[in-house]
Order: sequence, then structure tokens, then C-alpha cells
Amino acid sequence: MTESYDGRQVVGMDLHRRRSVLVRMTGDGRKLETARIDNSPAALRTVLARAGSSPRVVVEATYGWYWAADTLAAAGAEVHLAHPLGVKAFAYRRVKNDGRDCADLADLLRLGPLAEAWIARSGVVSCWRSRLS
Repeated sequence: MTESYDGRQVVGMDLHRRRSVLVRMTGDGRKLETARIDNSPAALRTVLARAGSSPRVVVEATYGWYWAADTLAAAGAEVHLAHPLGVKAFAYRRVKNDGRDCADLADLLRLGPLAEAWIARSGVVSCWRSRLS
């Protein structure tokens, strides 16, 4: 299911070690696409290109999230990092799958409240590295 939409889109991303799932939604919650990708910056940029200019993207703070956040930010997305404890209620649902997780993350970003983790800017990280040297 791939649809075109001219407005600003919201994207939920369920990140795994080798593959990930992304769900694109309109601002009012209509699902446009569910995409499964191999984890690579090129594949992520391809799916994100279908989301239009400056989409809002939410990724759960799991192991290895930083490459995805860097790729998304470089592609012009507004990146939000969902705090794992803030989405803990997902574990108690009866229906649990990657597409549903993505849609729920996108809904939390769209409607709020989304418990967010902090994303360090690249300048902050390099500043700390220089202090440690």
C-alpha cells in the first residue's frame, strides 16, 4: 500500500539488528505505507524520500539507533528518539508485530505525549572526545 500525499508526513520506525520496518502516515493518522528494509543508509534514504520534505520521524532508542538517526537527520527529517520506558506499554498489547509498533510510535509522535530520549548533536560528541584526549 503506497500512496502519495502532499502534506507533512509522520514516520514510525521499528529498528532491529538486520532489518527494520517503517510506517508512513498523514498528519491525521491515515496509513500511507508499510515498508520493510535491510538496515543500510541507502535503503533508509529511499523510503524516506517517499515521505516528502522534512517528515517527522520517531525511532525507539534501542541498540544501534544512532546510525539511523544520523541518516534521517542528514536527509532532512525531524528526528525524535522515543525513550524505551515511555513505550513500555507496547509489551502488554494482545496484538504485537513490527507494523503495529511503528504505527503506535507514529501515533504517539502525532498525538502526544511521546517520552523522548536526548540526542546529542555531533558537535557535543566531538567536544567530549577532545576533552578525553
